[in-house]
Amino acid sequence: MSIDELDGRLLITMRAHPRIGLTELARLLGVARGTVQARVEKLTARGVIADFGPTVTPEGAGYPILAFVSLQIAQGRLEEAVWALESVPEILEVYGTSGQADLLCRVVARSTSNLQEVIARVLASPAVQRTDTTIALSVQIPYRIEPLLRAAPSG
Repeated sequence: MSIDELDGRLLITMRAHPRIGLTELARLLGVARGTVQARVEKLTARGVIADFGPTVTPEGAGYPILAFVSLQIAQGRLEEAVWALESVPEILEVYGTSGQADLLCRVVARSTSNLQEVIARVLASPAVQRTDTTIALSVQIPYRIEPLLRAAPSG
């Protein structure tokens, strides 16, 4: 399901001003407050808006190392591997993938030695056969959604 032009402008404005109130948002968009409230509720119910909490950076929380760890999982043991990964707090996200690896993990660490400890914990699971780690040196394009919202077809 696509988003219309007003929803796109609403989302872009909310991202640009995360602490904005509904009344001010309505004023900036030139629509009624009730319209904004109904749109926000609709977008939240559809899962377009995931949360309203603050964005916490791993660096700010003391985890400056970012790595992407690819995992090869033992045949038929995916659920066991995911269960083991859930217990490692430094693993922020895990995606099922196609290709050589079965899972791709976004991992943070306090240092490279801490990253080595995290990988050792991952490898301690008998469900994980092999890892391949890439450390991110810099962020060239940070997470962004606004260009996608601007380019989304009206619907």
